[in-house]
Amino acid sequence: MPPKKKKEVEKGPVLFGRLGTSLKIGIVGLPNVGKSTFFNVLTKSEATAENFPFCTIDPNESRVPVPDTRFDYLCAHHKPASKVPAFLHVTDIAGLVKGASEGQGLGNAFLSHISSCDAIFSMSRAFSDTDVIHVEGEVDPVRDLKIIQDELRLKDIEKLNKRMAEMGKLVARGGDKKLKLEFEVLEKVKDLLEVQEKPVRFGDWAGKEIEVLNEHLFITSKPQIYLINLSEKDYIRKKNKWLMKIKTWVDEHDPKAMLIPFSGTFELKLQDMEEAEREEFLKSQAVPVTSALEKIVVNGFKALGLEYFFTAGADEVKAWTIKKGTAAPAAAGRIHTDFEKGFIMAEVMKFDDFKEFGSETACKKEGKYRQQGRNYLVEDGDIIFFKFNTPNAPKKKP
Repeated sequence: MPPKKKKEVEKGPVLFGRLGTSLKIGIVGLPNVGKSTFFNVLTKSEATAENFPFCTIDPNESRVPVPDTRFDYLCAHHKPASKVPAFLHVTDIAGLVKGASEGQGLGNAFLSHISSCDAIFSMSRAFSDTDVIHVEGEVDPVRDLKIIQDELRLKDIEKLNKRMAEMGKLVARGGDKKLKLEFEVLEKVKDLLEVQEKPVRFGDWAGKEIEVLNEHLFITSKPQIYLINLSEKDYIRKKNKWLMKIKTWVDEHDPKAMLIPFSGTFELKLQDMEEAEREEFLKSQAVPVTSALEKIVVNGFKALGLEYFFTAGADEVKAWTIKKGTAAPAAAGRIHTDFEKGFIMAEVMKFDDFKEFGSETACKKEGKYRQQGRNYLVEDGDIIFFKFNTPNAPKKKP
């Protein structure tokens, strides 16, 4: 009887960007739009924030816990000795100026810092303040958005043309199918960037083409979230003369992207208050208002194509970060490589079921505790216990 064929582990869709889970999102914008103040509030750190361009020369990096009521519930339920949430890795990048793609301002150093990020918080300023200079002379966030996107696109064009020039003669000789596919993909990129003046992520890409693009990691292939920095007054009253113009621009030029208004000064004020004082301040406002930081962090994490599953018990509640579409064995490998090598099964509970029925035992009784095999694609918020065989260690030679 012939041996059984091994079943292939099901794979999720091919996604833009780097593999792995140590991905980061960069804060990008013109000088003096509030990037460093936002970074300080977001990470409760002390990055320099001064009233002149390029006060941030080297990119500041930090990590921010991803807020999640599910994680909070599991910690309250198990009262574990150790609590480890998921984290969003954030980089504050020096201000971009018009002509950065040609070396203006911090030029190539700035753009190389963006290239090392996997998603972008594109920040624009919609507040007027005579004490805070604007590098373009006056506040116009729609103009600023266009400057940012043009500079990122122009930098991609420079990278693209350099690679296509290197490939030209080799492709002309023929015979290398992989090289031919890469060149064809780059020709599509060239049409998008130069003719249509659109970012790479707007292309209609198949799986093999995305694999090629992931070797180049063009800046405009990275997802963006648009952050609009308002004055405290405008944020509280939810009104600003630029907001509709900005929304119209984003809807036209990046229709699937998220737009999040916030106020750096408002968030800074909240951070300096004690919890009771903060709650009283928020309640005292004529219009209901809350911090925007949670929304920004959660959606920044999602923009990286990341999610997480939980392991939970009295010893530890931990959120394990994985890429969307990760199969159970690879998810087990996030805990330990032996878990993946010796994978037997994943015992899975959905968080909502655990919360509804109150315990693992009750979930089993209700048929909500499932045994999943190698092809199971882990879903965000799964509570998982992995079963595995410890691989045999290699025998030492006598």
